[in-house]
Amino acid sequence: MNNDAFLQPITWDFPVPIKYGPGRLAEIGAICADKGCLNPLIVTDRATAQLPFVDRLRGYLEAADLGHGSFTDVSPNPTDREVLAGKAVFIAGGHDSIIALGGGSGMDAGKAISLILRSDRDLWDFDYNNRVPQELTKSDFVPLLCVPTTAGTGAETESTAMVTDTKRMIKGCVWHPLQKPFAALLDPELTVGLPRNLTAWTGCDALVHAIEAYCVPSFHPMCDGIALQALGMIYRALPQVVDHPADVSARGAMLIGSCLGGVAFLKGLGLVHAISHMVGAEFNTQHGLTNAVLLPLVLRFNAPAITAQVGPMSQAMGLQTTDFERFYQAICAILDHCAIPRSLAEIGVTPDRIGSIAAKAMTDTAAGTNPRPLSLPEVTALITTAITHAR
Repeated sequence: MNNDAFLQPITWDFPVPIKYGPGRLAEIGAICADKGCLNPLIVTDRATAQLPFVDRLRGYLEAADLGHGSFTDVSPNPTDREVLAGKAVFIAGGHDSIIALGGGSGMDAGKAISLILRSDRDLWDFDYNNRVPQELTKSDFVPLLCVPTTAGTGAETESTAMVTDTKRMIKGCVWHPLQKPFAALLDPELTVGLPRNLTAWTGCDALVHAIEAYCVPSFHPMCDGIALQALGMIYRALPQVVDHPADVSARGAMLIGSCLGGVAFLKGLGLVHAISHMVGAEFNTQHGLTNAVLLPLVLRFNAPAITAQVGPMSQAMGLQTTDFERFYQAICAILDHCAIPRSLAEIGVTPDRIGSIAAKAMTDTAAGTNPRPLSLPEVTALITTAITHAR
C-alpha cells in the first residue's frame, strides 16, 4: 500500500462512521454539533489528560460554541467504582453525550459510563455473559464518540468495554448491541507523541487481536478477511513506529490496523486475552504488555489447532514460508524488537496467584473461543511456565 494513502483524510461508514486522517481532531466541534451534542463529557485516563491535544480538543469544542466537562479519574484498568464516579460527574454537569478519549482505559471507561446514564440498571446488568436487557431501546443510551489515542485496543467501533469488578476481582466485558458510537475519529497525529514503550505495548495488543481473532474456530469470512488485513498492516508498521515515532504514515497504518483488529475480534478472541484479563485484574498490569508476554506460549499451546490458519497469516505477513516454526519465530522477533519481557515475573506477577488467575481465566468469554479446548490443569500449567519463561 502506498504510504501516502495514510496521509490523506477519508471517511468510511463501516461498521460505524470512521473519520480518518492526520489533523482531523480539529473537526470534533463540528462532528459533535452535527449530532446535537451541545455539552459533551470528555472521559479519559489520568495520563492522557495531561497531554497537549486534550487542551486542543477543548479549544475546538469551545470554538464551536459547545460546553464541555472532563472526567479523568480513570486507572489503567478501569473499575466499576470509577464508572459510577463518572456517571455522577456526567449528571452533575448536565452533560448530554460522551467523548471517550484515549487508549483502552479511557475508551473503556467512557463506553461503560455511557451504558448506565439513562437507566437505573447496574453496570453488571450489561455483562457480556448475561442475557441482554431486552426492554431497552437506542434512546436509553447517550450519544458516544470514540477517539483513540493509541494504536492498540481497536475499541472505537463498538460499545464493548473491559471493566474490573472490584468485588469479584475479575475483568468483565460490558456492552449492549444498541449502544454503538455514532462515530470514531482516527487522527494518527494523536499517537505521535506516545512513548516508545507504550507504542510497542499497544501495538502488540493490536497484533494479538488480529492473530487471535483469525484463529477463532468459527465460520466468519468477513472478520477473517479483516483480521488478515490488520495483521499484514500491523506486522509491517509496528517496527517502523517503534524505531521512527514521528513517521505519521506508519502511525496511520498502525491506527487503521488496530481499528481493523477491533472489528475482527467481534468473532472472538482466545487464551491470551482470557489469561491477560485476569492478570490485569489481579496485578493492574498494562494490558497490551501482558498480552505480548503471553502470546508465544499460547501460540505453542494452540499450534495443533491452528495449522490451517498459519499459512494465510504467514502470507499476510509477507513471510517466505508458511510453516508454524517460521511464523512463531517471526512473531518472537517482533516481540524482541519491541523489547517485550520474556516472563510474567518481569511485569510483577507472582506465583502465589497462579491458581486464582487460572480459575478466573477459565470463566472469561475469550476462553470459550480459543481454538484448542481448555482444561483448568492445562491453563494452570501454562501460567506457571509463563511466570518464569514465556518465550
